[in-house]
Amino acid sequence: MEPEGRRGNKASQERFGRACEAAREYAVDPDGWLVLGGSSGSGKTHLAAAIVNERIKNGHPALYITAPDLLDHLRSSFSPDSEVPYDEFFDRVRNAPLLVLDDLGAQSGTPFAKEKLDQLLTSRFNAELPTVIVAITPVEQMDDRLRTRLTDPRLCRVYVLEEEQPTSEYSWEPEFELQKKMTFINFKRRNNLSTEIQDNMDEAYRLAFDFAKNPEGWLVFMGVTGCGKTHLAAAIVNYRYEAGKTALFVVVPEFLDHLRSAFSPESKVSYDKLFESVKTAPLLVLDDFGEHSATPWVKEKLYQLINYRYNGRLPTVITTRYSFDEILGEVDSAISSRLVDQNTSTPFNIMAPDFRGDRRADKKRPYSRGKTGRYR
Repeated sequence: MEPEGRRGNKASQERFGRACEAAREYAVDPDGWLVLGGSSGSGKTHLAAAIVNERIKNGHPALYITAPDLLDHLRSSFSPDSEVPYDEFFDRVRNAPLLVLDDLGAQSGTPFAKEKLDQLLTSRFNAELPTVIVAITPVEQMDDRLRTRLTDPRLCRVYVLEEEQPTSEYSWEPEFELQKKMTFINFKRRNNLSTEIQDNMDEAYRLAFDFAKNPEGWLVFMGVTGCGKTHLAAAIVNYRYEAGKTALFVVVPEFLDHLRSAFSPESKVSYDKLFESVKTAPLLVLDDFGEHSATPWVKEKLYQLINYRYNGRLPTVITTRYSFDEILGEVDSAISSRLVDQNTSTPFNIMAPDFRGDRRADKKRPYSRGKTGRYR
């Protein structure tokens, strides 16, 4: 369980060293609960997995599972075709001699998810069964009941491997108060939908969360207004900010408006600086792609932006109401070919209807594509 060389300041290195030593001791004699927190990439999952590997290598049983996977397995175990019945699977996890629960905080915030996690953790807490928790959100931001369990000094030891603050260069602007609150935790699973659509939403959630943890390539979410694509895109940005990483969220029509206004002598930011900051963002979300005017100037600017990020293989998330066929048929080929390039991009159609009401999506559109505007 030798730690890899940690980057960062001396304090971060010392934090990791203390957590590594605690994990090494825990692997020898798992007693109580070990809670590992810290930013993405800080090494907490590495330490948790190393504990499991060490126990198994020495002939001791141990179970590793992520919180989202646990809940997925529990849901699927209700099916008559499930190889392992619900009760049997839940008891196996609840009574595991050593349980490592990774990615706590990444699960959806549905009543089912909260209930099952509370049952699991309360049972193991009361029985004082050895448990390792890898938290992706700060413990102090969790629900009171869960936070009380994880910070009880009689049973738990908490190690925060690395704390970072988001850089000031990229952050939420004042007009994005709604998006600031869109996280993976409060992304609600809509149980009134068909199984096919629920499975589709679960896959969209998984794609977004995996991208947030390791942003590579492009992710293109397609779907009607209100299907959840903007929430997932904003959740990716919030996850990156929580991890102390850089990301930028822009609404395409508004970005183009800002870009035009930057030509004005009274503009507080120059055109070049604004365009460069968006073009080179380490991770960029382009929300409402396709809700912009289609003037030659707009086409040119979007092509320059998308082509730059495509050639540089810069992580990018795009949300659009265009379908896959509409992207191929209505978007300029120079842009559409990049959006659907399977070597770079993962286009995904979210099948859910508008969660804000039962009205059909086409009746909610106040204007046709091609006119500037902002809505979600």
